[in-house]
Amino acid sequence: MIEFNWNSELLILLDVGIAALLTGLIGLEREVKDKPAGFRTNMIVGGSSALLLSLGQILVEHYVQSDMENIIQPDPTRILEAIILGISFIGAGTILKASDENKVYNLTTAATVLFSAGIGIAVALEQYVLAITATLLILVINRVAKIIYNKA
Repeated sequence: MIEFNWNSELLILLDVGIAALLTGLIGLEREVKDKPAGFRTNMIVGGSSALLLSLGQILVEHYVQSDMENIIQPDPTRILEAIILGISFIGAGTILKASDENKVYNLTTAATVLFSAGIGIAVALEQYVLAITATLLILVINRVAKIIYNKA
């Protein structure tokens, strides 16, 4: 049986909130640009990534403590793979190809959603400086790189 621990649950909830807040900033930038995956989508992606990875860590600990480790081999990297696969599916849904042109739309938004998942994962792994810096980096990439690209 899994032991009930308020502290660990509240810490996970705090991490989910931090991830949602950071990725909400990214989503706000997308929303202002009127892109399909905006504020709520990025918040949900970041928060759910943090939640799923945190729950996965608890699950691995549970298997190790219950002597089931010899029967079931817990592999935390599979959780990362599942998150990335799910987010890739969401990203693919945002990409549009123009029927009359050889142009594809919303690739940056799809990549940004994947980046938000990475930030949620970083928060769940308690890599807060990395998560905050990555948030600032993607905001710079989406704003400044577009300005540079348009001038070139």
